[in-house]
Order: sequence, then C-alpha cells, then structure tokens
Amino acid sequence: MFTGIIQAIGEVAAVEKRQGDLRLSIATHDLDLSDAKLGDSIAVNGVCLTAITLLPGSFVADVSNETLSATTMGSIQVGAAVNLECALQAQTRLGGHMVSGHVDGVGKVMAREADARSIRFDFSMPQPLARYIAQKGSICIDGISLTVNAVDERSFSVNIVPHTLTMTTLADRQVGDSVNLEVDVIARYLERLMLANAQDKSAVDYKKLLENSGFTK
Repeated sequence: MFTGIIQAIGEVAAVEKRQGDLRLSIATHDLDLSDAKLGDSIAVNGVCLTAITLLPGSFVADVSNETLSATTMGSIQVGAAVNLECALQAQTRLGGHMVSGHVDGVGKVMAREADARSIRFDFSMPQPLARYIAQKGSICIDGISLTVNAVDERSFSVNIVPHTLTMTTLADRQVGDSVNLEVDVIARYLERLMLANAQDKSAVDYKKLLENSGFTK
C-alpha cells in the first residue's frame, strides 16, 4: 500500500523488451532505498512494481502484459521522469489516502490553466470509472493523491498547488498527455459489498433494519 505522497522524481534509465513484456531500470535520484529489499514494492507513476534488482541509485522491475495493457507503461520511454513512492510502513504518516498501486485505467489531460499560483487540470476518464469519482473525494493520478474539485460523466478536475507541481511530474503534463488513474479503494469495495447484499436475500441492509422495529429510530 501507498499514500500517494510522492517521495522523489526518478527517471527511466532503460527499457528492455523481454519475450513480449518489459523490464525497466529506474534511476531513483533522491528516493531513499537504504532499507529496501529485493521483492519490495515501489510505485512508479502510480503503478506498483516489484524490485527484482537493487543497485546504488536505481532498481529494476519487470512489467507484465496485464500492467502494460492497463497503464501508461507500454509507451514509457528512456529519459522519462516518473513519480516514485516506496510502500508505506506501519509508522508512516498517511498524508494522502490509501493507494494500492493497482491502476484502474488511463485518462488524458483535457485542459490546463493557471488559477492564481496553482494550476487547474481537467482530465478525461474511462466511462466505467465515473461512478467511483466524487466531488471532494480522493483520486490517484500518476501515483499522486489528489482531491477532486468537480466531476461529471466524462471528466473531472483537480487543483495542483505549487508544492505538488515542484515535487511531481504534473508540472510537465500538457493537454493530450496520458496519465494513470486509480480510484479510491474504499469506493471499489463498497460497490462490491452492495452488489453482494443485493444478491444475498439473507444479507442485513438498511431496509431490513427499518422493517424490524428496535433497530432504527
């Protein structure tokens, strides 16, 4: 799990095709990997990858076809800047929100405009994700935990403050660029639980509680 608070901006050092999928080498720059171990998870632009090699100042990870098909990793190029975050520890401050690193889909920058010292972005989203995105709710864009300002059936907007622009790759994002999207994990599981209740006639829900006096007022 991650928080969506970016710890460093790294760089793609190498992209190697491997029997149909990819192996990436990521230069970590300021990311502290002093306590990292082989097999640890590191989020790269919001994509949870497993470190299979750890070197001073870099790590190597394999990217499966599933990940290539669901994220922007399939078009990544050597030299590209990437947002990096190590997996959270029990004592870590949860400054953003609970992020799994399992990307739900790819969106695109539809608009970018200055708003005082901040930048307001409009992003498109795949239609199936619209129901999970709520005004003032959380969204993860390229691994960055952000608050949704407004949302409709086709797009949503966020406001990026100067600090986030400095500490992430969003400063470089322009209209037409693709980004990885991960919706709030709570929304996904809540939908699943509601679906299970609808199918299970014995499940206890609010309507059933209303029908049985003594449980609600």
